[in-house]
Amino acid sequence: MKALVQRVVKGSVTVDGEIVGSIGRGLVVLAGVGAGDTEKDVDYLAEKVANLRIFSDAGGKFNLSALDTGGEVLLISQFTLMADTRKGRRPSFSDAAPPEDAERLINLFVDRLRAAGLRVATGRFRAHMLVEIHNDGPVTIMLDSREKFPALS
Repeated sequence: MKALVQRVVKGSVTVDGEIVGSIGRGLVVLAGVGAGDTEKDVDYLAEKVANLRIFSDAGGKFNLSALDTGGEVLLISQFTLMADTRKGRRPSFSDAAPPEDAERLINLFVDRLRAAGLRVATGRFRAHMLVEIHNDGPVTIMLDSREKFPALS
């Protein structure tokens, strides 16, 4: 499972002209679920995202997390993070989880972040979304649960 985490001053997601999720200061998380990913992957990434220290303290150092700052999370499912571009010019998405599995794990990811104490807004699974991201810094971090659990890859 992969999560591209961006520190933002605000973010929103629109489906069919309607804003379905928006946040102020916090994190936009683009999440991709791979074939074979499990709740263990979700637990790892949820803990990482909630506690990732990428907000500055009074001294300007990255010492604070979204939990510490009262930051919000906009979580968007994005299967294209699982793209394999090693061969040819067209990405392969064969490493992505089937939609039913991915949706279940994305919903669990949302639940875990909320249980940690974060306000979480979301996009709409399998919809064409327009995501507005006001990246702050810019700060962008890639997390991959398979780096923590190499046996799962």
